[in-house]
Amino acid sequence: MKKAFLVLLTGWMLSSAHFANAQQRQFTMAEATNGLRAQLAPDRIKQFEWIPGENAYTVLSTANGTTTWLKYTPGKNGQKTTDTLLTTTSINQQLFANKPLKGLPPVKWLSNNQVWFALGNQLYKGEVKNNQAQFSSWCELPKEAENITVNKSGQIAFTVKNNLFVRTTTGQIQPVTNDADENIVNGKTVHREEFGIDKGIFFSPKGDLVAFYRMDQRMVNDYPIIDWSVTPAVNKNIKYPMAGGTSHQVTLGVYQPATRQTVFLKTEGPKDQYLTCVTWAPDQQSVYVAILNRDQNHLSLNQYNASTGELIKTLFEEQDTKYLHPTHPLTFVPGKDDQFIWWSDRSGYDQLYLYNTKGQLLKAINDGPYVVNEILGFNTQKNEIFFTSAKDGAMEKHLYKSNLQRPAVKRLDAEAGWHDAQLNSEGTYVMDAFSSEKVPYTAKILSTAGNWEETLLTSADPLKDFQRPIIRPVTLKADDGTPLYGKLMLPANFDSTKKYPVVVYLYNGPNVQLVKNTFPFSGNLWFEYMTQHGYIMFVMDGRGSFNRGKAFEQATFRQLGTVEMDDQLKGVAYLQSLPYVNKDKMGVHGWSFGGFMTTSLMLRHPGVFKAAVAGGPVIDWSMYEIMYTERYMDTPATNPEGYANSNLLTKTKNLDGNLLLIHGTNDDVVVWQHSINFIRACVDNEKQVDYFVYPGHLHNVLGKDRVHLMQKITDYFDQHLK
Repeated sequence: MKKAFLVLLTGWMLSSAHFANAQQRQFTMAEATNGLRAQLAPDRIKQFEWIPGENAYTVLSTANGTTTWLKYTPGKNGQKTTDTLLTTTSINQQLFANKPLKGLPPVKWLSNNQVWFALGNQLYKGEVKNNQAQFSSWCELPKEAENITVNKSGQIAFTVKNNLFVRTTTGQIQPVTNDADENIVNGKTVHREEFGIDKGIFFSPKGDLVAFYRMDQRMVNDYPIIDWSVTPAVNKNIKYPMAGGTSHQVTLGVYQPATRQTVFLKTEGPKDQYLTCVTWAPDQQSVYVAILNRDQNHLSLNQYNASTGELIKTLFEEQDTKYLHPTHPLTFVPGKDDQFIWWSDRSGYDQLYLYNTKGQLLKAINDGPYVVNEILGFNTQKNEIFFTSAKDGAMEKHLYKSNLQRPAVKRLDAEAGWHDAQLNSEGTYVMDAFSSEKVPYTAKILSTAGNWEETLLTSADPLKDFQRPIIRPVTLKADDGTPLYGKLMLPANFDSTKKYPVVVYLYNGPNVQLVKNTFPFSGNLWFEYMTQHGYIMFVMDGRGSFNRGKAFEQATFRQLGTVEMDDQLKGVAYLQSLPYVNKDKMGVHGWSFGGFMTTSLMLRHPGVFKAAVAGGPVIDWSMYEIMYTERYMDTPATNPEGYANSNLLTKTKNLDGNLLLIHGTNDDVVVWQHSINFIRACVDNEKQVDYFVYPGHLHNVLGKDRVHLMQKITDYFDQHLK
């Protein structure tokens, strides 16, 4: 029996203005696929950066073929001064007279008068005097240098293959490690880039010491990745730790260039534990590391002596009956070396807590049923902390401040939408850039005191000449009453007396949110292309997805592909209740986790969708990486029922409809074997499945290849739904 669902058509009157007129044109596939990265992108502020220690900022400006690096200093009564620090002409005169640059490279601040930029492995350093930047060649790193990290003191760390090197301020290059075995990796990301890990090099606050990850993965199984672009094809083995298997082992070293000595922190415990949230103490005497067990349900925040590697103390521990997911380092309060901000979802939502270095909780910075997204910085004069969060609704992100002594959260921006921000070092001004359903892009400078603002840029609508869909925000209810947010996209010339085919686009996995109040409101110009060609499109974030709190995400624990499908079927029931939806011509499409969801719906709920396109799908979770899979599913040994229920290889006999699988041959995340095994299982059960192989990695498909890929998907839906 169908259960009741709630539909809220809020926003209908706002969106109805998208009806087409005779002059509006339709997107080409190239525009729908690549347009938001190119000619259809709204104008944006380029390379905005606050100057360290100053109430001034720099941006890149291009006009009449000339690129200029400008400095702006906000003043009273909305006045500001403008200085030209650098132009394409001046940088060519200084450095590139023989081979002039066509534009300025990204310039980054080291201090309020020191800057640098890189062209490949060649680094250049500049000094700003009298508002003029003068550059000279700084250094040339090895051609194979990667993970180049520049510290404000002028030291540079980088990796070559699997080893780490440091270039000192005197120009001396020192090898930090010398591991001959390529499966011992130094200075790079570890744990498959889970837990918010996006680097493997951590300079100390003064820049004279460097901590680094060392990952030993010799014990991990090899997995072949074939490069088919050459003849004969070439195999490259990678180390791929699959769920339930042997994981790699990670340690953390501290290198002192002055003595050329390395000390490894004594992070005792199981060798396959996770080291996350690496943070230097402000005085450089110690390093903080969050130690997470492999089950990911117990965390210890430890402090280690940077000179000896000895454990100083465990500040506190956290546990969860399902899992913990730490993704943020400690944020020390400026000027208070004994106080820091810790992120925790102990309240049910990822929020901020003020601790001292004894491990004592001083106070909660914020409370309430909402997720904090980023810490922007501090105003130490007023004891204020600034952050972004979903306090005013999960489909929006706004700027807030709170007082560290008497927490009271106050919103800084006024406009609806999705806001991204950069705070100056004093915490007195913030650059607020946002978009929404009606706003392509606006950038402002706000006084954090709330008494002044200046608009830097309001972009024109780059899509105004195109036929746009009617978009109806939709709220449904899950089985447990949880609100589920979605968007229904109708053709601009919508006729309620007709029947339309529908394509449901989904992801519905952890750490991803599709439904936001951003520009374009559809979220994807290919969705709009489809509405222009007679389709209704539908997107909804079900339980398991991001930005709704712990209970919302953990609803899928140990049973991936079950609760999420229940929620997506609520969306299906809603669509089928609409008189203008053709129930017999419904399609579904998704990538990666969305590919898993797409294939699951075709096999576990056959007959609902006539056609489906699954890109890079996970087919068997026991073949996916340890860190991600075991967080949400535990191991195959401890959760055999959950792995069996989600294993799509055993369900191919249920296939009823047209299914196209797309996979990249070089995919090292969802390996090609998932789809190969699935095709074999379909053959064994005499089921037909269509297949498209991309020679490479689908995540890197751009330009004409991306257009071709999306045309293939569109043609497939046209073939089976029209």
